[in-house]
Amino acid sequence: MKRNAGFSLVELVIVIVVLGLLAVAALPRFLDVTDKAKEASVEGVAGGFATAVLSARAQWEAEVRPNVSGSSSNSNYVDYDGSFFFLTSTNGSASLRDGYPISYFGDNTAPESGTAPTTITDNQTCSDLMNNLLQNPPKVGIPSEVTADSSYKYEAEKQSNFVCRYTQLEGTQGTVAHYFEYDVSKGSVQVTLN
Repeated sequence: MKRNAGFSLVELVIVIVVLGLLAVAALPRFLDVTDKAKEASVEGVAGGFATAVLSARAQWEAEVRPNVSGSSSNSNYVDYDGSFFFLTSTNGSASLRDGYPISYFGDNTAPESGTAPTTITDNQTCSDLMNNLLQNPPKVGIPSEVTADSSYKYEAEKQSNFVCRYTQLEGTQGTVAHYFEYDVSKGSVQVTLN
């Protein structure tokens, strides 16, 4: 008579217990790796955004600081790869430095008249900046959009007259999320990891 070779019930229970202990030991390490990946992601997007801001300013300088013809007020703009942006100007506000993107104007047509805003006007302005400065932006929306659609990766929100905040939304339910802020008055990007 042949004996079946296999696990006895005791051996099976021991294997399950050992696997459970290994899983308990590995879970915190896995979660730590996930948190580090989210931090790296927001730092990468912020770095790309900062590079785009500086590239737009460099393009404006290379084009010899174009502005809307005949306008004596804040009318700086730049053609940044086919997208036109109004830029900050010290003529419009003493608290601003020249040449940083403050609002998106549109594609393929330069502004012929008008004045750039001297402050960030609303959440949509912040969303438009990120969506049009970056070549391949993550999906970004304003607060009313992101509450209705879970596919958004970042929430764009006006924090003050000169600051846009971009909050990472991935896996942040019930936790304080990572974010970065763009200060149009200086052209700076600051990352905050929570």
